[in-house]
Amino acid sequence: MKTRQLLLTALAAGLIGASFGAAAYDADWKRGRIYYRSVCTACHAAQTGGSIAPSTMTMAQWESYLKADKHAAGKDSLKKYVGKDYRASIRSQNKAADKFADVPDAELLEDVKAFVIKGAKDGDAPASCS
Repeated sequence: MKTRQLLLTALAAGLIGASFGAAAYDADWKRGRIYYRSVCTACHAAQTGGSIAPSTMTMAQWESYLKADKHAAGKDSLKKYVGKDYRASIRSQNKAADKFADVPDAELLEDVKAFVIKGAKDGDAPASCS
């Protein structure tokens, strides 16, 4: 009986520790900048006729856009474009997609988010696409 209680306590402590560890990810805005400029900007410039600089929107507008998770006027999910499947599909033509092929989707999304928030019109360092 004591062994079972000890195992359950250890399991609970492990789960709590794992959830705190996952929530403690510190986004890397520099990695987000590389991905944004090399993947997002490259695609927008080539296929939609223009890039979208982080400084074209405020932090609140970026937060709202990212939270809505609607890319291409709601035609698909923004998360799709930072996902491993998408990166795998373009990695032969895109060095950033290849370099970050194994980065977990949630981390890369947080990295891109950190970059656009930092580079927003009212962010710490308004950024262009180049």
